[in-house]
Amino acid sequence: MSQIVRMFLLVFVVAFGLMYATAYLNKSEGYSGDNTLTVYNWGDYIDPELLEQFEEETGIKVIYQTFDSNEAMMTKIKQGGTTFDVAVPSEYAISKMKEDDLLLEIDHSKLSNLEHIDERFMHLSFDPENAYSVPYFWGTVGIVFHPDLVGDLTFESWDDLWDPSLKNNVFLLDGAREVMGMGLNSLGYSLNDTSEDHLQEALAKLSELTPNVKAIVGDEIKMLIANEEAAAGLVWSGDASEIMYENEELDYVVPKEGSNLWFDNMVIPKTARNLEGAHQFINFMLDPEVAAQNAEYVGYSTPNKEALALLPEDISGDERFYPDEELTERLEVYDNLGPRMLSHYNELFLEFKMHRK
Repeated sequence: MSQIVRMFLLVFVVAFGLMYATAYLNKSEGYSGDNTLTVYNWGDYIDPELLEQFEEETGIKVIYQTFDSNEAMMTKIKQGGTTFDVAVPSEYAISKMKEDDLLLEIDHSKLSNLEHIDERFMHLSFDPENAYSVPYFWGTVGIVFHPDLVGDLTFESWDDLWDPSLKNNVFLLDGAREVMGMGLNSLGYSLNDTSEDHLQEALAKLSELTPNVKAIVGDEIKMLIANEEAAAGLVWSGDASEIMYENEELDYVVPKEGSNLWFDNMVIPKTARNLEGAHQFINFMLDPEVAAQNAEYVGYSTPNKEALALLPEDISGDERFYPDEELTERLEVYDNLGPRMLSHYNELFLEFKMHRK
């Protein structure tokens, strides 16, 4: 027994020594306490040069981590094992995080650049006073396609995806809200519909799409469509922009029946330790020149009206990614449907995916 105790003490001493050495080294490099900021964001969703610029301007070391879904992000923050100072959830996730008391209020007095945000993107339903979130990017869900590979189809209607000529020639992004929303919108229903009859009707119609669906994929959808592995795909507008940059023959459209208008906003999780640094980072990202550089790098639409004026005309004037009010009036923000209904959406989506097999 005494040998086990000695072994335990030895392991403890070594572990403590390593922790102390790491902390000492970090401190000697200025990377401890208020000099460190942990940012939790989507993959490939910021210009890396801007992280370096922020570090140079503030002396704060940025630890940058990524997630691939709002659900994964919320779970990790709720578990509390890792401290995140800034995160970038989508609108319905922000609503859920507020309900679960996972967010801290943002001090607007520390955000001198907040005035540059277009009023259209402030005071929205998921955070009416912007007490907990600040706009980062926004966009739509639509169809990217190769005109030479789809004949006379224009995709002005969702129903074009069901055309028999597209057999095994459509990619869908792997998202329950996006795919179920497409099915609901194609029937004239809201993408936030909770009617069981309407949801089953949407599932039945999606099942009819199965012969045309080549694959349901994640981030690789960008490479696959750019390489013309399929004629059309359901994508987020930012991905469409990136795809079209790689292949200029492609086009993007939001169908007339309506679709999703989404927002990704910056928030401060309740576990944040560097509140001052978090406000500095958010304010830095709201700077028009920074926001313009970021929008050009990422390819998504900026809510920063001053940044928009700095972007090249071929970007800022492209109504596919900066649509007019007539189109945006037909778009809906995802509501927080509650855990039970969100689980049901996921179950229906899984049923659709299993039906394909």
